[in-house]
Amino acid sequence: MKKLIFIIPFLFTFIVKAQLEHEVTEYVWPSDEKVLQKLEEWQDLKFGLLMHWGAYSQWGIVESWSICPEDYGWCKREKGSNPDDYFTYKKEYENLKLSFNPVNFEPERWAAAAKNAGMKYVVFTTKHHDGFCMFDSKYTDYKITDKECPFSVNPRANVTKEIFNAFRSEGLWAGAYFSKPDWHSENYWDPKFPPMDRNVNYDPEEYPEKWEKFVEFTQNQLLELCTDYGKLDILWLDGGWVSKKSPEQIKNYYTRIAESTTSGFPKSRSVNQDIRMDELAAKAREKQPGLIVVDRAVRGPNQNYLTPENRVPETQLPYPWESCIIAGGGWAWVPNPQFMTPKQAIHMLIDIVAKGGNLLYNIGPAPDGIWPEDAYKLLEAMGDWITINGEAIYSTRAISPYKTENICLTQKKDTKEVYAIYLEQEDGSGMPASFEVKGIFAAKNAKLNLLGAKGNLKWENTPEGVKVFIPQKVRTNLPCDLAWAVKISAVQ
Repeated sequence: MKKLIFIIPFLFTFIVKAQLEHEVTEYVWPSDEKVLQKLEEWQDLKFGLLMHWGAYSQWGIVESWSICPEDYGWCKREKGSNPDDYFTYKKEYENLKLSFNPVNFEPERWAAAAKNAGMKYVVFTTKHHDGFCMFDSKYTDYKITDKECPFSVNPRANVTKEIFNAFRSEGLWAGAYFSKPDWHSENYWDPKFPPMDRNVNYDPEEYPEKWEKFVEFTQNQLLELCTDYGKLDILWLDGGWVSKKSPEQIKNYYTRIAESTTSGFPKSRSVNQDIRMDELAAKAREKQPGLIVVDRAVRGPNQNYLTPENRVPETQLPYPWESCIIAGGGWAWVPNPQFMTPKQAIHMLIDIVAKGGNLLYNIGPAPDGIWPEDAYKLLEAMGDWITINGEAIYSTRAISPYKTENICLTQKKDTKEVYAIYLEQEDGSGMPASFEVKGIFAAKNAKLNLLGAKGNLKWENTPEGVKVFIPQKVRTNLPCDLAWAVKISAVQ
């Protein structure tokens, strides 16, 4: 999770083609029947919450990345007493632990807002790349519960446990975001060697004992989360460059870099960083049977679903997937974050669901532990809409042609009922007197009705699809705004 992106009215500039970092095509279906069943249930949920939160929130900056010595404009160092001095900056960044005190932490309010918005699961950043743990890990003192962190004396200091408990009490699934790289660990960034980029700063094959200590450290922390924090449904692993690579893969990487005309050297090296993911996933599932593991951007059996980042694919994808999208500001909290409008957010959710995906919507809590009020207002608006139209969203699957013009389609996975969701035009003109759903034809005795309204609608099949008629009395008393779902009981 890298880029600090501010939401602007042109939201859908994030929509790009599918062959990008977290949207690989070589998907491997799990062989574990419990995992397959869990994935099926997860695909029914459709809407979840992602939260990036840590000591870095005090500076209102992009999480972790400013301490990585890679030159990108979005992680430029601008805070601290001397941001031009890397080592001074990194020390001051890590010392944010000494002032982190989110005394207004209110996970119950977050959970209630998420539930009312129609969200069904939460993924919380238990540890980002900087290595700062938002849980009480016994394997590090770089954590919110360490005695040097002022919040450690608070009875709710183990915020991961508090968040999971609060959200589970509202009926949501619990998911743990966890960074495989750890830039604080001396067994990942050895203090004897200056870090060059996001990768381990030594060759694991030259220092196998040191690397093994890091592997054990990583596995131990993940197993803590699977053991001490109640039922865990999703293990969401970030930092895909920490993965097993063959000598041939490494050779091919450097060959591509050498052939590049855009730079003379790689910004990020390719080295073998095997943390034995098969072994780790098996250990985790011994403690959490059926656990969904999301090893992001790593092809293979441990990427149970794919995660296009801050973008929506152009069409349906043939495997489980979820778009993780910033609701407002950045991944982490920034001052005066500008949130999407309800229309942007609701239309995006519908578009994603029509293509068979889930929306994981990110909100960054402020350094004192509260959400911006605009986040609550946005989720309230989404909840008002989904209260009326939820049956067109949950437990649905994609049906071709997915979307035609401003009409999205979903299909109930069991009953096969089809929903045509009319997205309000940009001019705010509301619901038209009629519209045509191209590519879908109603069965002979089908009944059509508008969700939230009484009575059946008139319809007729045309050469291109089914034409739906909305009477004036319905259009002047619509059950919701921004988008409207017409249920088709049977299609040809």
